[in-house]
Amino acid sequence: MYQSDGGKLKATHLERNAYLYIRQSTLRQVYENSESTKRQYALKKKAIALGWSEDLIITIDSDLGQSGTSSEMREGFKKLVAEVGMGHAGIVVSIEVSRLSRNSSDWLRLLEICAITDTLIMDEDGIYDVNDFNDRLLLGLKGTMSEAEMHFLQARMRGGTISKAKRGELKRALPAGYVYNENDKIVKDYDLAVQNAINLLFETFKQTGSACATVRQFNRQDLKIPKRLLCGPRKGDLVWNPLEHSRTLRILNNPIYAGIYYYGRAQVKNTVNGKRSLNMPVDDWHVYMPDAHPGYITRAQFEENLSKLKDNCCAYGEDRRKSPPREGPALLQGIVICGKCGKRMSVRYQKNCSKLVPIYMCIKDYIKSGKKVCQTVMGEKVDEEISKMLLEMLNPLAIKAAIKVEDELNKRKLEADNFYRQQVERAKYDMEIARKRYMLVDPANRLVATELESEWNGKIRELEKIKDGYEKKKKDDLKEMTKTTRSDIIKITEDFASIWSSKEVSFRDKKRMLRLLIEDVTVKNDDKKIIANIRFKAGTSKTLAIEKKLPICEVRKTRKDIIRQVDELTENYTPSEIADILNEKGYRAWNGNLFNLRTISRIIRTYRIKSRHRRLRDKGCLSLKEKMLESNLSQEQIMQMRNEGKIIFYRVTDRIEYLYEPQNKSNYLAKI
Repeated sequence: MYQSDGGKLKATHLERNAYLYIRQSTLRQVYENSESTKRQYALKKKAIALGWSEDLIITIDSDLGQSGTSSEMREGFKKLVAEVGMGHAGIVVSIEVSRLSRNSSDWLRLLEICAITDTLIMDEDGIYDVNDFNDRLLLGLKGTMSEAEMHFLQARMRGGTISKAKRGELKRALPAGYVYNENDKIVKDYDLAVQNAINLLFETFKQTGSACATVRQFNRQDLKIPKRLLCGPRKGDLVWNPLEHSRTLRILNNPIYAGIYYYGRAQVKNTVNGKRSLNMPVDDWHVYMPDAHPGYITRAQFEENLSKLKDNCCAYGEDRRKSPPREGPALLQGIVICGKCGKRMSVRYQKNCSKLVPIYMCIKDYIKSGKKVCQTVMGEKVDEEISKMLLEMLNPLAIKAAIKVEDELNKRKLEADNFYRQQVERAKYDMEIARKRYMLVDPANRLVATELESEWNGKIRELEKIKDGYEKKKKDDLKEMTKTTRSDIIKITEDFASIWSSKEVSFRDKKRMLRLLIEDVTVKNDDKKIIANIRFKAGTSKTLAIEKKLPICEVRKTRKDIIRQVDELTENYTPSEIADILNEKGYRAWNGNLFNLRTISRIIRTYRIKSRHRRLRDKGCLSLKEKMLESNLSQEQIMQMRNEGKIIFYRVTDRIEYLYEPQNKSNYLAKI
């Protein structure tokens, strides 16, 4: 029987379970330090020697490979504490205190629960009763020393790591595009295809201004991005994969590509939710060494890329900063600011006669707290005026800009061509390696020879596929180059206005051109105008007073001078005669069309102009029936007298409708 109990072991303890807790900090220790694990399992024999039957001894080993610095991820320790708290445990057995916990708060909590439930604790040195002051003091010291030991070990290793990093000598896994040379210095990858792929990614992002657009352009052209395997049997091998959005963001956010050696960007901090890895500001990094190695971009370009990504991200957040150009027709999308509250304005669209019309709305407070919309600005007129101003500014510089664009496009085509050509060279190399392997194998060993032959055939097919893609790309580029020459571009730029209004030019391209000149536009609704304050990239500004586009009811409203003319002419003329007179004078309807009987009749009805019939009746003119009663003549006689001009009559409308003067009038001249 185990004799170190000192009278602390009682029958009540033996009636309950004995819990054997086993833990190793990492899986590597579990596999490599197997002797320590065996020693922990051997404590079961000591528990049996103390008097516990084998069926009452419960082994908890689910925390193998878990650190003891926290109980957060240790399900086995949580189960142990729960069993002790419910009074099921007579003794807790562990090879040493550090196996149970290396955290004072977790350790002292376990001691408190053991004291309440009268549970013993045993390690290799003996048995402890937590309710005994000396044992409790000794266990407390052991727990404190265990935690301090972990602190010293971590501080020693951490200090050495940071010291080495400050000298720039700490070796870490490098991203694609970089390798260590024979002197353990960071240099660009010796493979030119890798360098060109990384350079092409940064150039594409510079042109598109968006990580998503960069991914789309890469995948549209079937371009791949390199990656070196960091582990496994193929460690160090280079593989080419399609570009993904997450990979693009990692590359754009990595300071190494700007020639910066750093350490401590992500640091583990204690939070209310436990320890978390947090990205720290640059001032809190342990090491920041600019120009430590060759970079693919400059520091200024790196900071500009981060600024673009931040703006793109905030375009969908609360701040609503500048967003990348989208497909919609709103020319000021992402750069329009409310002139009342200073917040970014959102874009909405409404359909007007089969075309989308932009509406700029300041709705942040409306979304956040249900308040009224700050202001709404109809964007069609604003966009038209901004376009006119842009055309006036670009015309003198259009030729130079177009030539620069052509040179940039040719440069991009050359980079893509180099990329494809290097892919062909790599495929040739891989095919040649597979051929050599097949040629060196013993022909009698058919199992190996068949597999190598299959691999060789696969490399040949892959080479042919890459070659065909390269040839197709070259033909497409040649067609584009023959379509447009430098002289053609110069000729096109002389008529830049027609290009700007062309349907072939997408709204996204127009927005990109606009943003090269304009930083933002602040708009505010006035009584009859929209005040637009334009801030240019150069730092200057310009204010435009833009007439508001009238609603359709106001646009279709007839002018007051035309109404006056119709009123005056109705005294002596029919509606069709009035239309002819107005057309001869140069008047036109709201839509530019000529006046006719229908439009004049509508004007008379709408504006309640007294008709010619009403005017003549007010003067006492008689209808045909009334004239027949007055003169005791038949209809045929009156019509004959009208044709012979023997009575006075008036043509009232364009139809055959007449009114007649009474007999007391002596004027017999017919007025037709």
